[in-house]
Amino acid sequence: MENQRIDPTQIKGWGIDADPKNDPTYPMRERMNVGEDPDSKHRPDSLQPVDTEVLRSIERPNVSAVFGTPAPPRGLSGLIRRAAFHYSENRYRHWLPLIVADRVSVVEGIVEDLAHGKVPNIWAEKGYNVEWKHNRTAFITKMSIIGAVTAGVVVWLASDGKKNKKNVKKDYLSRF
Repeated sequence: MENQRIDPTQIKGWGIDADPKNDPTYPMRERMNVGEDPDSKHRPDSLQPVDTEVLRSIERPNVSAVFGTPAPPRGLSGLIRRAAFHYSENRYRHWLPLIVADRVSVVEGIVEDLAHGKVPNIWAEKGYNVEWKHNRTAFITKMSIIGAVTAGVVVWLASDGKKNKKNVKKDYLSRF
């Protein structure tokens, strides 16, 4: 197969946007200049007042016109989130800490409930009654796996501690 050079002017629709008079957004906005937000003239600074801390991407010069802030970042999860927003959104250093911060936030919520004297009903919150009723086989399998992994970790941690203590005693006594 030979590489044949194709004349782009012969392609139907080629160069359709070359004429600024044929641009559907002309004259509403001028052609985009490098480093300028093309819609900044037409968009208000913010449709929503910024009265709480809003974490924003380093790629955006301003806060979005509309944003969701049901609860500002706080505690250890807030520190992790603030650190994550120092990195670009295309990096794992941005997204992985946000996932960790979500998990930390769950633990913080449980601790906060316990501090206020409320015992969280994790069984109901996870929907185990419904799963028991409608998907019993998968539920039993899932609980069995969780139990086995938990027991394995407990046995592993308990046995490691005993071996290390024996080795420490032997090392200590062998010095004399």
